[in-house]
Amino acid sequence: MTVTGIITALIVGLVIGALGRLVVPGKQNIPIWLTMVIGVVAALLGTVIARATGVADTKGVDWIEILFQVVLAAIGVALVAGVGSRRRITR
Repeated sequence: MTVTGIITALIVGLVIGALGRLVVPGKQNIPIWLTMVIGVVAALLGTVIARATGVADTKGVDWIEILFQVVLAAIGVALVAGVGSRRRITR
């Protein structure tokens, strides 16, 4: 992977993570770097799911693939934020 590919993956991860964070209601007390990691993982998994279902290669913007990525990011943010808040409550 080239440097440009890595930078692009980080930017896409940040955007997908931020969108996933916006979808989840309430305030999430997780750092931005963790949001970016969740976004990168969600972007990769969303692409895999889109390719497996045959909707990754369409003419124009792949809206269904982006939807998969954002939904996965929202689930990831909600899980991490929930685990973090639960950990603070039990202490």
